[in-house]
Amino acid sequence: MSSETVLTGNETDSEYTVTHAKPKAFYDSYERKEELKHQTHFCPGCGHGIVHKMLARAIDELGIQDKTILVGPVGCSVFTYYYFDVGNIQAAHGRAPAVAAAAKRSRPESIVISYQGDGDLSAIGSAEILHAANRGENITVIFVNNAIYSMTGGQAAPTTLLGQKSTTTPNGRSATSEGYPLHVSELLATLEAPVYIERVGLGDNKQIAQATRAIKRAVENQTRGLGFSLIEVLSPCPTIWKMPPVDAQHWVRDVMEKTFPLGVLRDRVKDAQARPLPETAPALNAIPQILGVDTEGLPEGNAHDLGHAVEKLDLRVRVAGFGGQGVLLMGEVLAEAGLDAGLEVSWLPSYGPEMRSGTSNCHVRLAGQPIDSPLVTQPNVLVAMNEPSLRKFYEHVPAGGWIIYNGESFPEDCERKDVHVLARPFTQLADELGNARAGNMLMLGALLEIAAVVPEASVNAALRRLVRNPRWVKLDEQALARGRELYKESMKEAAHAS
Repeated sequence: MSSETVLTGNETDSEYTVTHAKPKAFYDSYERKEELKHQTHFCPGCGHGIVHKMLARAIDELGIQDKTILVGPVGCSVFTYYYFDVGNIQAAHGRAPAVAAAAKRSRPESIVISYQGDGDLSAIGSAEILHAANRGENITVIFVNNAIYSMTGGQAAPTTLLGQKSTTTPNGRSATSEGYPLHVSELLATLEAPVYIERVGLGDNKQIAQATRAIKRAVENQTRGLGFSLIEVLSPCPTIWKMPPVDAQHWVRDVMEKTFPLGVLRDRVKDAQARPLPETAPALNAIPQILGVDTEGLPEGNAHDLGHAVEKLDLRVRVAGFGGQGVLLMGEVLAEAGLDAGLEVSWLPSYGPEMRSGTSNCHVRLAGQPIDSPLVTQPNVLVAMNEPSLRKFYEHVPAGGWIIYNGESFPEDCERKDVHVLARPFTQLADELGNARAGNMLMLGALLEIAAVVPEASVNAALRRLVRNPRWVKLDEQALARGRELYKESMKEAAHAS
């Protein structure tokens, strides 16, 4: 994955032909580390770099770069999105096949590739890969098997060989204690749906050449709509195996292959027919009827009622504070209200293990168009419910954005002239209403008045669905109204001051 280019030609007439170059499916430089933009993070001799090249070349040769979606795993290849200049999705540990299936079903014209290691695919992700294969999902899976958990310190994986030592099998894997190595490809080959499964290796140049052909074929099967393909790649791991790179490569050929024989385990490509495209998704307003949900008494939310600007709407909110301050509930009410109003919404919580006093924050997006990611890294509204949260996130707000801060005044060393600020002791003001825990709803009321994109009826409906206690509903409604008033008062103060 270097940037070298090999030229051939006549030096006298300056005519050269590029015979070998970095695949276009790679980025020109890798931005993960400022000082190492020319190289990847893989250890010397690691097989991931070789497999990356094979996959990138297949993408180039098939001309599919602009419609490829690569689903990255948790493991040594976790940073695929830093290297491949394609659509990228980062999946939770083991969940790449499920995410890939969702991506393919929602974007059937795309080429979706799940890239996973053996700990990721055969351990925590064993259910996901089994059912994706059994359904015959029209995706391509690259399964890199080095028989060990490499990134997390060398624990035994389901594919660890009998007798192989690891941090969790210091005396070598025992069939009695740890069971036998899991043969994933053989297991999946017993299913009816998969069209192509092959195991290849990186043990020598001949094996590498065959692996290159297999990976391209597996991706090409998807371009033809044939269904599920998986390539298992036996790969060296010199660092965790504690071997020189050359010895590790030979160990793949001379040792691993005895447990995991190379070859094609399933090939129905000649007889396979292109899978039919998925049915068109039902209209949003038809879903309650399909699910048998009673909508009587609920407001009829319609994004078009919010005006023509809704198509360009992209409200990105970060709510942050301590556990117990109602951070997540505030985000939920905002997201539910947006959903009730017919907007595209996402809500993503992030919190520590502590129930109280631990850090807590959530990402909320409301938009007029489909949302590409639930992450909010640059919020145009930051709701900081305590000073540590303010200091952590205030610099991420872009110019022109808003910061709503739960404090008597904004800290002088955090002041910014390019953003709008509303600082009030919301917790204290909520206590005056009846309970300090309603401070989150005061802040939400101010946010709703600032954003002015969600009808009040939708907010009230969301609140009643999420807060079941009538006493709390009444208090929260009062807090929302008071929060709106606080914003209006601040605007009058600002106008008077100017």
